[in-house]
Amino acid sequence: MTDEQSNGRDLTRRGFLNASLACAAGGALASVFPHPLMAGSTPARPPRPNIIFIMADDLGYGDLGSYGQKRIATPHLDQLAADGVRYTQCYSGSPVCAPARSVLMTGQHTGHTRVRGNFGVSGRVPLRAEDVTVADLLKDAGYATGITGKWGLGEPGTTGIPRRKGFDEWFGYLNQRHAHDYYPEYLWRNEERHALEGNRGGRQEQYSHDLFTEFALDFVGRRRRDPFFLYLPYTIPHSRYQIPDLGRYADEPWPRDARVHAAMITRMDRDVGRLMALLKERGMDENTLVMFTSDNGAAQRWEGIFDASGALRGRKRDLYEGGIRVPMIARWPGRIERGRVDHTPWYFTDVLPTFAQLAGAPVPRGIDGASIVPSLLGRAQPELADRFMYWEFHEGGFQQAVRQGEWKAVLPQRGQPMELYHLPTDIAESRNVAPDNPDMVGRITEYLKTARTESEEWPVG
Repeated sequence: MTDEQSNGRDLTRRGFLNASLACAAGGALASVFPHPLMAGSTPARPPRPNIIFIMADDLGYGDLGSYGQKRIATPHLDQLAADGVRYTQCYSGSPVCAPARSVLMTGQHTGHTRVRGNFGVSGRVPLRAEDVTVADLLKDAGYATGITGKWGLGEPGTTGIPRRKGFDEWFGYLNQRHAHDYYPEYLWRNEERHALEGNRGGRQEQYSHDLFTEFALDFVGRRRRDPFFLYLPYTIPHSRYQIPDLGRYADEPWPRDARVHAAMITRMDRDVGRLMALLKERGMDENTLVMFTSDNGAAQRWEGIFDASGALRGRKRDLYEGGIRVPMIARWPGRIERGRVDHTPWYFTDVLPTFAQLAGAPVPRGIDGASIVPSLLGRAQPELADRFMYWEFHEGGFQQAVRQGEWKAVLPQRGQPMELYHLPTDIAESRNVAPDNPDMVGRITEYLKTARTESEEWPVG
């Protein structure tokens, strides 16, 4: 597809979204934030919130103090949880990087989204022009959109780069492997290579994580009136384990990688604190929704040191809970009750429709997610607990997982029998109760017949 064809298709899509926006905005927002009528006037349209979505890389469910961590200091993220809601049953879209991000951006689970693995048949697979992202929706709704960190959904010159998927400003890594190096010789700024002279010739003077924080602070600091969406997919604490200094962990009797892991998380926590302080300084605090999560489960469990997966079974690359259940914190003063703990099960497919509702934007057809705005605001959403949530994974064979209500099914390989776990009584997924629950096994088996579509890049069979 040529740039002209891509741009034409993009304009057609934007025209449809803009035409729908006026109809969708008023009703969606009014249902979320009802405002009383003023004498002699129409209902006042509530201000749409700024949205900041922060995502760590390979942070485990148990790596934050608010989720039980005892040895890694995360005071700012713990305060974020104290000031908002902490979700205990939020799930990533995938147990690895690229598909998790594709699910997040498109609102489609891994049986439908464009990018279903880190590598497809042809290699790295980009989002295409017809794939609508949450940034597309928010940009069309009048939001300034920025991203800094790791993208992973389009190589240079493809249809999948951030500037072609709804982001006004972009700074970071396009390629996941490139993102393993915290002292790269270059990063991408919009569509150009941005040289990091301090890292030339093996020098290590410009730590990429710090540069992402500076971009985020600058992006927020330049905002005036229009609402903004900042997507901040940090690369911490993904290995390789590099950091300018170990800080408070320098003398801990742990392996060096463990000390770096802890120092990375505490450095990220510090920078989240800087961002929150800027919001308060700029008077943006009360009209900004801030969310924090991880792209998948812990890469290492660090058992006996940090217990990064907590009580969960597995880790990154597993469809057991340790690979896909992630921390999720949301803060919005005056809208989200302080200190609430919410057990509503939801996953990354729900981010797009949630942000669309908050922005008054139309939701594209064909998504798998549902808005969790009621849950954010403290209202029960029993329909979320009763629906099917789906994952598939293509490394080392074809694997599938389904959650429905209190039940979690895992198919570790094609042709193997289904494993079934009752999560309220077995969060560690240690007792396969499939033989004792044939009705539930049959229900999930029936669902799986239509849960996915075939992909030319990730064929099954």
